[in-house]
Amino acid sequence: MKKRIIWKLVVSAMLIAWSVMSLIPVNDIDFAEYLETEVSANYSEFQVLLDEARTMISDDKEVNSVYVALSNLVTDQKLDLRKFFPHINLRDIKNIERSNEILLKHLLATSRGKIKKGLDLQGGVSFTLQVDQSAIEGKESYELEEQLSKAIEIMEERVNGLGVSEPVIRAVGDSRIEIQIPGLSVRENPQVIDALKKPARLEFRLVHRDRAPSGIAENDIPPAGYEKLIMEREDHKTGEVQYIPYYVKRVPEATGEIVARSVPTMDETGGFKINMTFTDEGSDRFAKITRMIEDENRRREQETGASNPGQLAIVLDGILHSAPTVREEIRGGGAEISGDFTQREAIELSNVLNNPLAVELEVAEMYEVGPSLAEDARDASIRAALLGGSLVMIFMVAYYGIGGIVAVISVAINLVILLGVLASFGATMTLPGVAGVVLTIGMAVDANILIFERIREELRAGKSTINALRGGYEKALSTIVDANVTTLITSMILIWMGSGPIKGFGVTLAIGIGGTLFCSLIVSRLVLEVLVEGLKVNRILGFTLLGNTAFDFMKFRVPAFIVSWSIVLIGFGHLIYSHDHIFGIDFVGGDELSVEFSEKIAMSDFQAIAEAENAGEVSAVYQTLIGDNKSIIKIQTEVGQGNRYFDALHAAFPDAGLKLIGENTIGASVSQDIQRQAVLSVLVALMGILLYVALRFEVGYGVGAVISLVHDLFMTLGIFVFVGGQFTAPMIAAVLMVIGYSINDTIVVFDRIREELGLRPGMSLYDVIKLSINATLGRSILTSFTTFISALALYIFGAGVITDFAFIFMTGIITGTFSSIFIASPIFYWWHKGDRKHVEERELLPKYEWQSSSKAAD
Repeated sequence: MKKRIIWKLVVSAMLIAWSVMSLIPVNDIDFAEYLETEVSANYSEFQVLLDEARTMISDDKEVNSVYVALSNLVTDQKLDLRKFFPHINLRDIKNIERSNEILLKHLLATSRGKIKKGLDLQGGVSFTLQVDQSAIEGKESYELEEQLSKAIEIMEERVNGLGVSEPVIRAVGDSRIEIQIPGLSVRENPQVIDALKKPARLEFRLVHRDRAPSGIAENDIPPAGYEKLIMEREDHKTGEVQYIPYYVKRVPEATGEIVARSVPTMDETGGFKINMTFTDEGSDRFAKITRMIEDENRRREQETGASNPGQLAIVLDGILHSAPTVREEIRGGGAEISGDFTQREAIELSNVLNNPLAVELEVAEMYEVGPSLAEDARDASIRAALLGGSLVMIFMVAYYGIGGIVAVISVAINLVILLGVLASFGATMTLPGVAGVVLTIGMAVDANILIFERIREELRAGKSTINALRGGYEKALSTIVDANVTTLITSMILIWMGSGPIKGFGVTLAIGIGGTLFCSLIVSRLVLEVLVEGLKVNRILGFTLLGNTAFDFMKFRVPAFIVSWSIVLIGFGHLIYSHDHIFGIDFVGGDELSVEFSEKIAMSDFQAIAEAENAGEVSAVYQTLIGDNKSIIKIQTEVGQGNRYFDALHAAFPDAGLKLIGENTIGASVSQDIQRQAVLSVLVALMGILLYVALRFEVGYGVGAVISLVHDLFMTLGIFVFVGGQFTAPMIAAVLMVIGYSINDTIVVFDRIREELGLRPGMSLYDVIKLSINATLGRSILTSFTTFISALALYIFGAGVITDFAFIFMTGIITGTFSSIFIASPIFYWWHKGDRKHVEERELLPKYEWQSSSKAAD
């Protein structure tokens, strides 16, 4: 076997193996059952301990998980869990309590499924944080609103810092924040809420030089202006915890405002600490403080003859973390907090330091949240997604034969790689995410179709199968790379400028592009080379429906341009006219009802009542109060529709025992910052595409690509709103997918135009464009068809927000295919005034003499 085949085989096998390992386990494993499979020593003793934990759960209402029960038991009995799990190396940690905590957290994390499910598929935890009332007394309403808005921004940063994707964070009333986190159980991870609500008040305070407390338990009277704080320190040799008391000045010399950035790092003992970088002003302030201490050191040494350097305490939320000695002025621009942190503690602490709260938050409510999508609707949408993917695969095999089978293998591997990388990032999969993956399958076959059509052209030219295979890949390479790089530019800008769902979509898109390039250029070629060179297969492609066409699409460019832009203008006008009604609860907020019940109502019935009463968007979830097992229904409606909807629901289900126990106004879960980021990211992405295409091709190509992209975007949005669609949070991903698909389609046509300009020096620009459109017509139709049938299956058989998602994408597919022929190509033609010499003078192509025939072509 040739070396070029062997290295492809080895690399492919390694990447596939890593991706599969990253996906295991796929679903969560019951923690107790997982522990029974993981224990590797003292089995019978551990089984007794596990039985005690189960008994504790049934006897103690405050203990509601095996994780918490085990944590309490090993602390009370002073047990070392390492003797049950010797294969997990924690020998370097001497403190038993700390090693038990780290071990339990590690085992819990490894028992969780690698692909987390979102709030719509699995539910999660919901808790409401309330601003400390003493902090808001006497403040004006605008001050409260500004303070709450800032707190929401900080919560978004902190939740994302915990590695949680697709959370819901919104204002409730004028002093509360609701946070919903998918796939999380506070029964087994109670510390997560503490990490979120910490104020993170960081202070640098002076330590008294001459006096120290006599002991940690003594009721000493501290000097005036000082207070007694106790620092915990672990002896790394014995594991014992030492408590060291200090008198620390009450008024800080500086606060966390001098810190620009905090980063967790490993120290020399293998533990973790937090390195802080100061702002420019903060660096000067810290230098001034340490210079003051240095001057006092020098004065005292001159008076007494003994060295007694001062200390500067680092206090976070009233807890003394360290009190380092200061001998001289420090101008390094940074400091560190050491405190024997675990890696997780260091990450969480640096996270809150980077996002400090101005006010303290208290937990007002805490619920477990059920899936927001009805079970039947969820199952229907998943079946639709599987059907759409299956239809694409069946078509590819039927149309391309052996080549289609290779494409199916390639796309399947692409899917495994995509999911494996997402799992390694700890991504959360929502139902729109599932649909997006299936639609990505439809788009991923584009590269294979492009290659197969190029191979078919080589075969028509009379080449042998092996030479056609090589020629097809060589000629398709440039197009595939250019099309994916332009989409990659979009994804990089979304990652750079966006946050939350915008950034998440950019990451998924970038991973998908990488997987597509690898699978189409490495995996597919590897399999085809083995078939053709190794097994001597001569026929790798099936039949063809489209031969060499010669449609004169350019002849219809003016009427097509006028009609399509008229539709765009009408749609844009409708967008402006209907601006107040086209955004859903995710964007503008609404009413939230808390309802008690005695008999459950099917999730699908909530939407049925909303449609019957013309109540607009309605979403409902069942929530269970943690620690009480009391369930309620949380219903969200559009502004002003709450009471009317409840009355209709109560009338429709009189035996359900519905009772309205609370009503609130909720804010938008898609903040204005995210909305601005989405718009700004798209604008910067357009500029990035224009710049890349102008440099890689020529300015006229870039102008045509950007104008056609704007055309597709506004036409898709206009049609969606015109048919009564309403924008919700998942629609952001749908719109961004339209952008990615549209630019991909246009680049394929432009790449062929550039190629034909070089190959046919005597042909007019009009005829080159006509030839190029026809040469790529088969690929455009096939790609659009495969992607469209995926979206169509979701639209027909899906449910809920998935149908809107699929409708936008179907519209985008049609407009993208249309614009690459009737918008982008004519814009390029008009930009160069129909004269190929105008193109020739602006790009690096061979120079030929010809008689311009552009006017005759007109």
